[in-house]
Amino acid sequence: MSRSRRDIAWIPTFAVLVAFAVPWPLWGVDLTVAGLPVWIWWHVAWLGLCTVLFSLFVRSGAWERGMGRRPESGAGSALGGDRR
Repeated sequence: MSRSRRDIAWIPTFAVLVAFAVPWPLWGVDLTVAGLPVWIWWHVAWLGLCTVLFSLFVRSGAWERGMGRRPESGAGSALGGDRR
């Protein structure tokens, strides 16, 4: 199965998400913001970014193509299942 360039671009995107899931730049930093360590805020922001990117990944149809299925057009195709 051949992959389009758009689909292949998701591989380094997710590799970067995994690499920076651990707050490497914040190791040894004791700073707190709003009563919580700054690394907690890193994770909150990182999970938000992951949510947005995964949503774009699914909406682009790359998920279906990666699973060997043909992307369906129309609203709710990812969650609605087969609507015949």
